[in-house]
Amino acid sequence: MPLFILKKMNKFINYVNVSIIFEDILEDFLKFNLNHSNLLLSLSPFKIHNPGKNLHLNKSQILNPHILKGRDIVVVGQEPWDIDTGSNCKNIAKEFSRENRVLYINSPLDRITLHRHKADPKVIKRKNIIKGNENGLVQISEKLYNLYPDRINESINWIKNKTIFNFLNKINNKRFAKSIKKTIRLLGFTNIILFNDNDIFRCFYLKELIKPTLSIYYCRDYMTGVDYWKKHGENLEPKLIAKSDFCVANSIYLSDYCKKHNPLSFYIGQGCDLEIFNERAVQLIPPDIAAIPKPIIGYVGALNGLRLNIDIIESIALSNPAWNIVLVGPEDGLFSKSKLHQINNIHFLGIKEIAALPGYINQFNVCINPQIINEITIGNYPRKIDEYLAMGKPVVATKTEGMAIFNDHCYIASTVTDFIKMIELALTENNHKLKQERIKFAATHTWENSVGEIFAIINKKMIAPL
Repeated sequence: MPLFILKKMNKFINYVNVSIIFEDILEDFLKFNLNHSNLLLSLSPFKIHNPGKNLHLNKSQILNPHILKGRDIVVVGQEPWDIDTGSNCKNIAKEFSRENRVLYINSPLDRITLHRHKADPKVIKRKNIIKGNENGLVQISEKLYNLYPDRINESINWIKNKTIFNFLNKINNKRFAKSIKKTIRLLGFTNIILFNDNDIFRCFYLKELIKPTLSIYYCRDYMTGVDYWKKHGENLEPKLIAKSDFCVANSIYLSDYCKKHNPLSFYIGQGCDLEIFNERAVQLIPPDIAAIPKPIIGYVGALNGLRLNIDIIESIALSNPAWNIVLVGPEDGLFSKSKLHQINNIHFLGIKEIAALPGYINQFNVCINPQIINEITIGNYPRKIDEYLAMGKPVVATKTEGMAIFNDHCYIASTVTDFIKMIELALTENNHKLKQERIKFAATHTWENSVGEIFAIINKKMIAPL
C-alpha cells in the first residue's frame, strides 16, 4: 500500500473510535483493490438494471397515470423529520403515503455533530437510539413511518484525497444501508422504490446496497455550490445522477443540469401546503408583530447570507424609515453579525413553528425575497413565493431563472433601486382583484400535482423504458 495512503489512514484512525470502525474497515479492506486503474473503474457510473422487473400496473394507474397505489417507497431525506423548518421532501413523502407505504429515513448522526452538540435534545435522542435504549422507528400516520438510523456515520468530509474519501464513504453507506435494510425487513417492504432527496454522499452506494426496483434522484438545490458539498460532490453527483433510473427536479434550470448526466431527467414543479398558507385559516395576530406599525415589508424563511442580499435589505430600510422590515426565521453567522441589527426599523422575530408562519405573512403589506445571484440561487425554486402568493400578498423578488414562472404575478427587481421602486408600486396598486389572481395561481402549485408528475414517470417506466 502506498505510504501516503497509510499516513492518511493513520490520521483517520486516530481521529475516530477505532473499536467502532474496525469491523467495517476490515470487511471492506479485504474487498478493496488499491490498484489505481481498478479503483477508477469501481467508482465509474454503474450499469442501470431493468427497472421494469417486478413492477405491475393496476387498473387505476392505467386510467390515470398520475396516481400510484400499493407500492413500498423508501425516502431518504436530507432534512430529518423533526426539522423545525419546511421541507420539500417531507411534503413529498406525505403525498406518497396517501396510497403507498412510505419509510422516511432521517440522515444518520455523524460523529462531529455528536461531539459538538452533545446537549442538543435531538442529538441525545439519536445517541440513545444508537445505543439501543430507544426505538428508532416511529409511525407518523397509517402508511408513513420515520426511521432514526441506529448507526453512526464518521465525519470524513475533511479528507481531501478522493481515493480515501470514497473508500470511507462506502463504509458509511454500508452502515446506513444496514439500518435501512433491517427496517425494510421489519415492515415487510418489497420491490421498493428508492427516492433520494439530493443527498450525494450518504446515498451514493444505496442503489447497489439496497437493490431497489427503481431509484429516483430528486434535485431541488444546486448542492455543489455549497462548500461542504463542493469538494467531493463535483466528482460524485454526476455519477450518482447517471446511475439513477431517472431524475426529477423542481426547477427547469436543475432538470437541465441533470440532463447533462442522465437524459431521463424531468421537471416536476413544486408544491405548496395550501391548507396551512390560507388567509382564512389565520385567526390571531402574533403578539410580537402586533405592535409594529405598518406598512410592513416582510420576509419569512432562513436568513442565510449565502442566499439573501443583506445590502438590499439595508437599503430598503434606510430608503424609507416609515417602512418596517420584519424578518422571521433563523439567522446564520452573516446575518447575526450584520449591521441590520443596528437599524431601528428592522425587526428580527426569530424562528417560528411552520403553523404560525401564515399569521406573520398575513400582517405583511409586501413580501420580499431579496436573493443574492450566485450558482446556488440562480436556478433554485423559491418555495416561499408560493406561500406568499397563496396568502394573496404582493411579492417583490430578485430576478433569477427560477423566478421566471412567477413573472406575471410578482414584481421582479434586478437592482436595489428596482427593489425599492417595486415595493412602492406594490403598496400603491394592491387590490382585491390582484389578490385573488395571486391566490388562484398559487393554487395550481400543489404537492398533489408535483408528485403526480413523479407517478406518471414511474407508471410510464413500468409500461416501457423511457
